Amino acid sequence: MCGIVSYLGNQNALPLLLDGLQRLEYRGYDSAGIFIQAGDKAHNGKVSGKVDDLRKHFETSLLKEAHVGLGHTRWATHGKPNQINAHPHESNDGSLVLVHNGIIENYESLKTILVEKGYRFKSETDSEVLINWIQEIKNSKQLTLGEAVHWALQTVVGAYGIVVFDKTQPDTLVTARLGSPLVIGVGEDEYFVASDATPFIQHTRNVIYLNDHEMAILQKNKPIEVQHLKSNTPIDPEIEKLHWNLEDIQKGGYDHFMLKEIFEQPQAIKNTLRGRVNLEQSKIDLSSMKRNEDRFIHATRIIILGCGTSWHAGLVGEYLIETLARIPVEVEYASEFRYRNPILYPTDIVIPISQSGETADTLAAVNIAKENGAFIYGICNVVGATIPRATDDGVYTHAGPEIGVASTKAFTSQVVVLIMMALKLARLKNALPNDQINELLLELNRLPENLETLLQHIEPIQHLAKTFDTATNCLYLGRGYNFPVALEGALKLKEISYIHAEGYPAAEMKHGPIALIDEEMPVIVIATKKGHYDKIVSNIQEIKSRKGRIIAIVSEGDETVKKLADHVIEIPISSEIFTPIYATLPLQLLSYYIAVNRNCNVDQPRNLAKSVTVE
Repeated sequence: MCGIVSYLGNQNALPLLLDGLQRLEYRGYDSAGIFIQAGDKAHNGKVSGKVDDLRKHFETSLLKEAHVGLGHTRWATHGKPNQINAHPHESNDGSLVLVHNGIIENYESLKTILVEKGYRFKSETDSEVLINWIQEIKNSKQLTLGEAVHWALQTVVGAYGIVVFDKTQPDTLVTARLGSPLVIGVGEDEYFVASDATPFIQHTRNVIYLNDHEMAILQKNKPIEVQHLKSNTPIDPEIEKLHWNLEDIQKGGYDHFMLKEIFEQPQAIKNTLRGRVNLEQSKIDLSSMKRNEDRFIHATRIIILGCGTSWHAGLVGEYLIETLARIPVEVEYASEFRYRNPILYPTDIVIPISQSGETADTLAAVNIAKENGAFIYGICNVVGATIPRATDDGVYTHAGPEIGVASTKAFTSQVVVLIMMALKLARLKNALPNDQINELLLELNRLPENLETLLQHIEPIQHLAKTFDTATNCLYLGRGYNFPVALEGALKLKEISYIHAEGYPAAEMKHGPIALIDEEMPVIVIATKKGHYDKIVSNIQEIKSRKGRIIAIVSEGDETVKKLADHVIEIPISSEIFTPIYATLPLQLLSYYIAVNRNCNVDQPRNLAKSVTVE
């Protein structure tokens, strides 16, 4: 859960690496470092802190220009966050340099062997063990750097995305991956290696996505050599073209990426719908579902896998698919599914949901499902990511790059994809009358326009945030489709404002949470007209009688709840299946403004990373 960026070419590496690391900050980190070399001069600068601190460090460095370098932002796993544990790490003899994402599970046994051979370690990290293991194999077997990395990784257990440099071969970088994403940018007489493409998008859009068990040797003015680590066979790499640009990953005048991405949701959903909703023929065009129509028609069960926000989207999907298409659905935390012995049948469809396509637990769960013979249909935002490549088929959300750690447009786009899938399945299964499907398609097509209108009236939410920014606890309640929205709203608040918040089904309030309610407890209730309205009104009355402070998300024009609640936020009147999208936006904004008022780092919440690529 950290960021790699490395460079080999003719440009000055230092500013490229510093800017690249800055663009990877959204992934989460606690320390940063850069190694550069020019001729016989080299400098390995590391700080415990932010990339800005690293930039200041290099202002005082004697070496400021080089054509090769390795950069890294570290999120601590083995060893506390400090300068010594920061990357890049060097081998004992000083010849090799490494940056590493992931976890080496057998590092202790490797370290024991190395200590017996006289190696000494400065840090507490598994990464320093790995670079010394490569050095030992290289020196003892008299191998090239590429050969040494290949041999070393045969004995490594765990996950890694690595870039390795030999100071005696300044025109070469070696990179490899297993379970931790790496992408190679191919420029004109230059190469980039990074955790994702954001660090080098302004320099090249030509990329190679490394797969698990693949290693690449990058040499100046030479073609890339890619080989499979297990079979040692050469691979002809496929160069792909990125479909987004630098402007997509910049703030564009907004104070934070999160706010920008909240306001991008109408366009993101429009992109998700584009070419897929055919109003003239009144149908959903999802080519990947059409290719697998028979599987979907005869599916006896769907299992949705996800983590965090994607899991919440999956819960909405459960309501959608069971209600509209009448297919049983189970929603599983990928992190739990992977450690069970799941019962899967040939007629099951497993749907992993991941914004990044690199979530370690979700990927591991996908592999388990594949081993058990299930059909895997993925939902992902990042084109070319690992999970889409590991699935049998799937659909991209096309929400565009999401830089803020707290997911916003990815969630609503995932829900839109699930709505389309549920409507498509309903038609395939003849589970809904055609006129009802037609009405829902018209409403689905109006979503972006209605969201634009909703986002034009944010002042009441800004004012509301000032009222509740000193709260220490918060309760979110919803029923039916809006229960997952309550969970997602609570997650957003605690992620970025550090206020403890919990989401519950409103009916479960009497089974414990009602004991927490007093005049100090804000309670956010999603109380839209469609779906269990009378029941949710009763829940609000129960809260009111215990002096709870109620913020209600209501359908436009609601008068009943308005009389009971302390504050109301209105959203468009809609069919029940669309309320999770409309209700989510004001909850995202409320969390955002509360966090800003509390001076929290909205885009980089403490201890969190955008893509959880290790356990």
